[in-house]
Amino acid sequence: MSKRKPHPALRKFFLVTAGIIFVIAAIYGVYKVADAVLNHTLFPEQTATASTGISSTQTSTIPNSIPASSLAASLSPISSGSAQSGTQPAVTGIFGNFSASAQQKLKTMTLKEKVGQVFVFRCPDSGAVKTAQDYQPGGYCLMASNFEGKTTAQVQSMLKSYQNVSKTHMVLCCDEEGGTVVRISKYPALAKTPFRSPQYVFKHSGMDGIYNDTVKKAQLLKKLGLNMNLAPVCDVSTNPSDFIYDRSFGKNAAQTAEFVKTSVKAYNSQNLSSTLKHFPGYGNNVDTHTGIAYDKRSLSTFTNSDFIPFTAGIQAGAQCVLVSHNIVDCMDAKYPASLSLKVHDILRKQLGFTGIIMTDDLIMDAIRDFTGGKNPCVTAFNAGNDILLSSNITEDFNALYAGVQNGSVSEARLNESVLRILAWKYKMGII
Repeated sequence: MSKRKPHPALRKFFLVTAGIIFVIAAIYGVYKVADAVLNHTLFPEQTATASTGISSTQTSTIPNSIPASSLAASLSPISSGSAQSGTQPAVTGIFGNFSASAQQKLKTMTLKEKVGQVFVFRCPDSGAVKTAQDYQPGGYCLMASNFEGKTTAQVQSMLKSYQNVSKTHMVLCCDEEGGTVVRISKYPALAKTPFRSPQYVFKHSGMDGIYNDTVKKAQLLKKLGLNMNLAPVCDVSTNPSDFIYDRSFGKNAAQTAEFVKTSVKAYNSQNLSSTLKHFPGYGNNVDTHTGIAYDKRSLSTFTNSDFIPFTAGIQAGAQCVLVSHNIVDCMDAKYPASLSLKVHDILRKQLGFTGIIMTDDLIMDAIRDFTGGKNPCVTAFNAGNDILLSSNITEDFNALYAGVQNGSVSEARLNESVLRILAWKYKMGII
């Protein structure tokens, strides 16, 4: 049997339809090729970002081994300006009004000067002027020995000599908590009487007494030439057997939060920077200046207690938060808080802190157990700290400087923290 031939009109319809489809497909193909070429030519950064297949929401799940170049995107409260395009990101949050000044200042700084800005060195007992001149550090932390045997005029002269050799004026701070930790007021030549502990002040004169006592501390520090106090202690402790109890407010989270808020407001009234410590909260842990403390408490304990005073201080306008060396299992069981990306992520994102994050002193030998025996500065900086508190001046500076040079720390990451530090200094009138 012979096959039936299709009707001529139907055959013509199929041919015309096929032709139209072919033409449309060809036009679409040319459009896509042209679009890709234009995107690659005009918007190379967007093309590169799309090719990675990683969205901004995925960065928070990246583990502690996150590359240094990705850190700013995952942690920073600074908006994501493009380093590749040559523009600097803008500082946002508590120091946002001083972003433009910080950006202009950053353009004038050498790489070594930028590295210097992220260090607050323990002030040497001798050679401090030369050290400040050579390293151009962001600041000095002064201990009791730096004030011993000096009059008010001598301390003022000493601190002025440090500022005189600094291209970018320094943060000058100390621990003047009151009670067991007094670096200045223990000396009769500098203060009539040592400051009492917050517990003592509150017991005898309430929260008004706390405010007035804190104002007096701020006035003493400013009179001498300092511009920041490493206080108040925000740790919640109600057990006299806890290591931190004597230094704490000694009350529950809500009462400690009120103390912290009152203290921060008092410091701000005198234009003196304050520091909330020791994040994420000491609890009943041992002294981490002598060894690593392991905190086994649940995350709900921190959320419902330890974080509350820190949140109060942040909302009151505290400029800095100091992070402890405790290992907090519920946040990061592998790294001390000071080296933990996860802990810093909680501080930035959950508590909404946009100010300066600094480490406790990195001199503790046990810290190196978590950095493969290497100097901890690169790890600490890549974890999200803006300032590294350092007693090991030469080694720590050289380690971070080398880290930037070899790419272990990206210059974009360095600029992120330096911009925040500069904006802070502009806000507080230090520069």
